[in-house]
Amino acid sequence: MDFMTDALSLLLAAGCGAVIGFERQIKHKPAGLRTNILICLGAAAFTIISKTMAGDQDSVTRIAAQVVTGVGFLGAGAVIQDRGGIHGLTTAATIWLVASIGVACGAHMYYLAIATTVLAIIVLLGLAQVDKYLETGHAEDKKNKHH
Repeated sequence: MDFMTDALSLLLAAGCGAVIGFERQIKHKPAGLRTNILICLGAAAFTIISKTMAGDQDSVTRIAAQVVTGVGFLGAGAVIQDRGGIHGLTTAATIWLVASIGVACGAHMYYLAIATTVLAIIVLLGLAQVDKYLETGHAEDKKNKHH
């Protein structure tokens, strides 16, 4: 691959990570702007390295598989269990998703990376309102059952 193509892949990864990270940052979530950019950028870099090292071999997918596993550990660190339940699952899922976007960028699957980023933002922004509505509705249902 040439330098410009790899540079584009890295820039797109940083941009996609920034879009998702910005949404997380404004909601004051633990994995914000810098974290999401770095995860996406790192996954893209590992994918580019893997493609370069593998050459014509079929082993190019090994790095992507290891990115999935490694990022799973990052996500696990974001999950917190306390008496009130489990917190951080959306953050963990976002970390995992951002890594997949980085892999797509590194693999030069730019449309997939952009489409995934757009859908992620729709889910994070749009479904947050649905989530709040459902939580409020369930709270009201529980309240009414006790009366």
